[in-house]
Amino acid sequence: MAIVYLSLGSNRGDRAALLEEAYAQIETTIGSITARSPVFETAPWGFDSPHMFLNACAAVETTMSPSDCLVHINRIEKRLGRTRTAKSGYSDRTMDIDILFYDNLICETADLVIPHPHLHERLFVLEPLVTIAPDLKHPVLHQTMSNLLKALNE
Repeated sequence: MAIVYLSLGSNRGDRAALLEEAYAQIETTIGSITARSPVFETAPWGFDSPHMFLNACAAVETTMSPSDCLVHINRIEKRLGRTRTAKSGYSDRTMDIDILFYDNLICETADLVIPHPHLHERLFVLEPLVTIAPDLKHPVLHQTMSNLLKALNE
């Protein structure tokens, strides 16, 4: 069993219902959710939009490999209305799910980087993550999530 930490976000459609449906599909396809953060409403990051995000994090026990988790995450996003375009950059979306951590694994492939390379720069990730894993230590930065949040707030 591995613990995978996921970040979930939605800024299009019925955001709260989409988050709940994402949780249900994660439970069905990836593994048992052992912790869920509160939901935070945040402004878009990396692009301009009038649509606010609902963001949350979850800890999931899984027997899947990281690459299999990613395959299922992409399917969940697509089922929930996410469309990806060739256009680079960020945009509004019905569902975005990112793998933040997979146990203490450090992985960098063409399709997947773990830990997520920008999590320590994103308040919308760290705030919910700290509510479920304040003492989780980043395997590259060697800081706890609480310390990373404190540094970002400063």
